[in-house]
Amino acid sequence: MSEHNQPLPAGEPAIALFSSTVAFTICFAVWTIFSIIGLRIKDDLGLSEAQFGLLVGTPILTGSLVRIMLGVWTTRYGGRLVFMLTMLTAAVATFLLSYATTFPQMLFAGLGVGLAGGSFAVGVAYISPFYPPQKQGTVLGIFGAGNVGTAVTKFAAPFVLLAWGWETVAQIWAMILALTAIGFWFTTTDDPTFRARREGKVLQRSLAQEFAPLKNAQVWRFSLYYFFAFGGFVALSLWLPRYLIGVYGFNIATAGMIAAAYSIPGSIFRVLGGILSDRKGARSVMYWMFGVSVIATLILSSPAGVTPAIFILVIFVLGFVMSLGKAAIYKHIPAYYPDNVGAVGGIVGMIGGLGGFVLPITFGLLKDVTGLWSSCFLLLFAVVAISLIWMHISIKLMDRRGLSVSAVATTCSKGTRNLTAKLGNDLQRRAARPL
Repeated sequence: MSEHNQPLPAGEPAIALFSSTVAFTICFAVWTIFSIIGLRIKDDLGLSEAQFGLLVGTPILTGSLVRIMLGVWTTRYGGRLVFMLTMLTAAVATFLLSYATTFPQMLFAGLGVGLAGGSFAVGVAYISPFYPPQKQGTVLGIFGAGNVGTAVTKFAAPFVLLAWGWETVAQIWAMILALTAIGFWFTTTDDPTFRARREGKVLQRSLAQEFAPLKNAQVWRFSLYYFFAFGGFVALSLWLPRYLIGVYGFNIATAGMIAAAYSIPGSIFRVLGGILSDRKGARSVMYWMFGVSVIATLILSSPAGVTPAIFILVIFVLGFVMSLGKAAIYKHIPAYYPDNVGAVGGIVGMIGGLGGFVLPITFGLLKDVTGLWSSCFLLLFAVVAISLIWMHISIKLMDRRGLSVSAVATTCSKGTRNLTAKLGNDLQRRAARPL
């Protein structure tokens, strides 16, 4: 059932979800392309470590920063169009990357490649209107599983690079992304929200209205959660090989395999997080994520360290609950802000993506200053502890006002979309009060 209680043609939501998930998987594979070809580029151009870090981080940074505008444009111009144009633009930039010969040219191309990472905000705002509130967790969890695209690049790109060079990797990935964009356009339809606006059934919202929820502390609270759950997960995926080599003396092959085993299942567990959020409640999943994460990061932050076996066990548990939490966070957004999924989802995704860029740099700085490898986990402990305390206090205050998260979930599952929107607007007004 779509917005305004208009029934959708049979199969249309499923097709939109499938096509969007495939598209996001390819986008994520392109977004992380420098993780493989950047190694060869570093050797070809003789880049320093700092220059290499900037090269690899540029797409991550730009892909995070554009999410809020892409989310708003999705609401205003339709996810189908914005998704296709985002993919085509990123494909052109990726193809032109193969002709770059200088470091500045590489960075400039990386700005365009980063657009592929912004597709997450587009997909969330596009998919959400196709499904009722009680299915949002599962649906957005399935879509978010497109993060597995990074595994596609890590496993396939090295073979292409060794056979034909890094330029061919960029060209093939660009062509696949362009073909995906075309296939997406011809297999999907406009989302129900955009159709309602195009037909004049819903008035077009001003930019001020789109960004109005960003005044609420609640939005920034969700952003902090995602900074830890997504940003922390990405940061650990990047940092683990260096940590395992530096602390335990693992060779690069073993460290890389452990890091891959940590990062790849996270995409699958995100689907489970969405299912649990629908069935058990997003609040419960969030409490479990933060509670287990506090214990795990506290154990890992011990200056004395832990044995390799205990470290691997605890880090995998931490990665598991973080993956569940990523889905639970996005379950909240359509429930509280049904008319502003693009803007709110965009800002939350942006802050989360920035976490993946900022945290690895901060980990390195902390190691240099303190001399402790475990200082990175002490930082994560501080972030998750603050998040847990803030969430608990906020929920208690909302419960006193009769606006508990569980009540929202119950209303969403029983009521219609119109009732959900009305409740969401009331929540926005109340959430604007200091928590």
